Amino acid sequence: MTWQADVAAYRAVIGSRMRSQRSHRGNFRIDLTSSLLVGLIELAEVWVLFHNVPRIGGVGFTEMLLVFGLADCAYSVADMIFGHCDRLPDFIRAGTLDAFYLRPQPVLLQLITSDISLRRLARTVVGLVALTAGLCLADIDWSVAKAALVVLAVACGFAIFAAAFVWAAGMQFFLIDGAEATNAVVYGGRYAASQPASVWNKPLKVLFVFAFPMAFTAYLPAVQLLGLPGPSWLPSWLGWCGPVAAVWAWLLALLTWRVGVRHYQGGGG
Repeated sequence: MTWQADVAAYRAVIGSRMRSQRSHRGNFRIDLTSSLLVGLIELAEVWVLFHNVPRIGGVGFTEMLLVFGLADCAYSVADMIFGHCDRLPDFIRAGTLDAFYLRPQPVLLQLITSDISLRRLARTVVGLVALTAGLCLADIDWSVAKAALVVLAVACGFAIFAAAFVWAAGMQFFLIDGAEATNAVVYGGRYAASQPASVWNKPLKVLFVFAFPMAFTAYLPAVQLLGLPGPSWLPSWLGWCGPVAAVWAWLLALLTWRVGVRHYQGGGG
């Protein structure tokens, strides 16, 4: 098969998943509404926090909208495309993962295209609104470079969160019911990314800067955009290092996935 045929096949699969979700319109509206409420509740948590404390870690509510918006936009899109990778433990336990090995496509690509969660589009809207408000209200000395940094931050944030989902899926080949352990990194990392890294203690900085570079998805680009000094261990110029962090995250994810795929011995059925 040519690459055009491969792309057409994957587009057909993804298209069928999208149509199947939209076919039940009532359920689809409920899913969209619930996803929107989750995003609004998380944004409300930020408002409540800064309603009682004017600044946290040198960041006020306006600046925090920028951090939250960058993190939530990148995470929501990654969750929509890659979030269903956390279903891998179900495939392993049921033995249905073995069918992935029989097809002439890469196992990871089959897993990624096995579903797409359109309901998470509503959560992306919350992130976009927060990001737009943050960009409009924050005191940013705009230039072409800073406009490019916003686009770069969202793109690299998406790549980093997507890599986290792939890493978590790869770890399931070695863990028994270990989804909760990896979720602490993936979903905990998403929550950490939407908070100012200046309040993290040293262990959290080691985890979410050097091991899983969540700080590069929102906080560090926001610090660079706002012209703020970075906290200890995190100088503001690191805001431009999102591509390096994304490459590191994908190297870690693909290595974990490759080892996990080779380690897998089958469902045993």
